[in-house]
Amino acid sequence: MSEEFPDYLDVDYSAGEGESPEDYPTLQDKLEKAIEVTRKGLEEYENPAIMWTGGKDSTLTLYFVKEVAEKFDLEVPPAIFIDHYQHFDDLHDFVDKWAEEWDLDVVYAQNTDIGEYVDENGLEPGDDIPIEDLNEQNQHHVRDLLEYEEDTFPFLLDTYVGNHLLKTVALNNALEEHDVDGILSGIRWDEQEARADETFFSPRHDPDVYPPHDRIQPIVQFDEAAVWDAFWYYVVPETVEDFPDDGYVPQSFDDLPNDLTHEDIPVSPKYFKGFRSLGSEVSTDKASEEPAWLQDLENTTERAGRAQDKEDLMERLRDLGYM
Repeated sequence: MSEEFPDYLDVDYSAGEGESPEDYPTLQDKLEKAIEVTRKGLEEYENPAIMWTGGKDSTLTLYFVKEVAEKFDLEVPPAIFIDHYQHFDDLHDFVDKWAEEWDLDVVYAQNTDIGEYVDENGLEPGDDIPIEDLNEQNQHHVRDLLEYEEDTFPFLLDTYVGNHLLKTVALNNALEEHDVDGILSGIRWDEQEARADETFFSPRHDPDVYPPHDRIQPIVQFDEAAVWDAFWYYVVPETVEDFPDDGYVPQSFDDLPNDLTHEDIPVSPKYFKGFRSLGSEVSTDKASEEPAWLQDLENTTERAGRAQDKEDLMERLRDLGYM
């Protein structure tokens, strides 16, 4: 990475301050801003990457990256997928399938110290892991950064310690290993209070906490409904050859046109089954029996099906590098 980082960049870190999705009132407004931010990110950063979870928001971000790269003759950067060992099995299938379909270079980020301990000791989610058995880096994060004083922590993703070690440490290690200076992330202002003040280009420059880099955030201006509109009016019709191009919106799990199957659609089947958010297999429940986009998006919370320990501590986790 250039020694001048971040001085070689020409980005406005204040862009988006004080704004909300209502400042981009139409889907077209949101799309145009996403394209603008994505292009700036791909052109300004020396070694960008895409954060891809397989969920709707990061897949929409990936769509903009692919479209902008093709239109302006830019490189599609690698995608970083955090493997936290507790994904739904079919999410792995989804990521593998579309990585091959879209010819993506995917970096699988893992906290292998914990993964190997879990395998060697035959642990299941919820089992305790002794802090003293972690490597020096993980012990430093637990004791010095998280200031966690217990002797053990549960092997669970959606907890304070588990989320930080399984996701943030894994991500930061990947950023450092691959010398990433800007990562395109699919967070949104409306999805969580701790993200409401984010900007389109968000600095993460404290070397004592994370490898210095920026978060490039092209879809912060989208709300949940707009994400789904973008999928059914743009992403899916432009990705799937036999999908109608007139805004066909599936009304149930089996409602796919022209003999298409779920494998043909770049939308996780979990969303068709009623999940609004894809966290971990052991701590995320479906919100309804209806597909996600047909639910009451205005009066319900998309992360309500997630374990709340992590959600309640989101601000602190984000200070430590969480997305």
